[in-house]
Amino acid sequence: MMKLGPLGATHTALDTDTAVAVELEELGYATLWLAGGQGNNLPRITEVLRGTSRIQVASGILSVDRVPSASVASAYADLPAGRFVVGLGGAHGARPLAALNDYLDELDDTVPASARILSALGPRMLELARDRASGAYPYLVTTDYVASAREILGADRQLAVLMSVVAETDQAKVREAVRGGSLKFLAGMPGYAANFRRMGFTDADIADLSDRLVDGLTVWGDFDTVVARLQEYRDAGADQVVVPLGGLPREWWPELVKALD
Repeated sequence: MMKLGPLGATHTALDTDTAVAVELEELGYATLWLAGGQGNNLPRITEVLRGTSRIQVASGILSVDRVPSASVASAYADLPAGRFVVGLGGAHGARPLAALNDYLDELDDTVPASARILSALGPRMLELARDRASGAYPYLVTTDYVASAREILGADRQLAVLMSVVAETDQAKVREAVRGGSLKFLAGMPGYAANFRRMGFTDADIADLSDRLVDGLTVWGDFDTVVARLQEYRDAGADQVVVPLGGLPREWWPELVKALD
């Protein structure tokens, strides 16, 4: 079964600049997560894997509605064994679980479950991640959610949690920054909204992007405060916390590795 180290990273520069990937590999990050966006980023994943020597590179996330399973299988077969973490999700049709199951069936002969990780939020998707992949990759969740997800996944599955991190000590500025980011869009997506409700947030919290919602889903503060909060997610059951580095001070990059090793 694939194992994830304690700290992963994502950064928009990884979409274009392999030098950033090399730097993060040298700093000791365990996994680089390349955002799937709305298209097929397999060519970029291939470039980053071939431009580095040991770090895991994960697709976060390849949409099964947009990227043919044959393309995933072909890329996996051509890349170094054990380094491509095949992150899958994005089934948004009438029967998303069935669509994802069918897609995994198509990969079974070429991409083992041990190399796959699923974008999962709800209990049924977490169960699918447990049964047909190496684990789950949720986003915008609380530490209580992490603990409950760990219970569903069991001890031998991997749980990588994509974090929302703001390097700011002024709470009002943090809230303004988060509300101006992707949260407003994601709160309007049924899967995320349903998961916010499962975590105890109200319809009003979701509609208004309330302080309670923003504060509950965001890690913020000075370096020591951020590290302490990230460690809380690790303690709750996350094997790996994935930190978006683009908005963080460069001097934090090596220090995060040391603090969360």
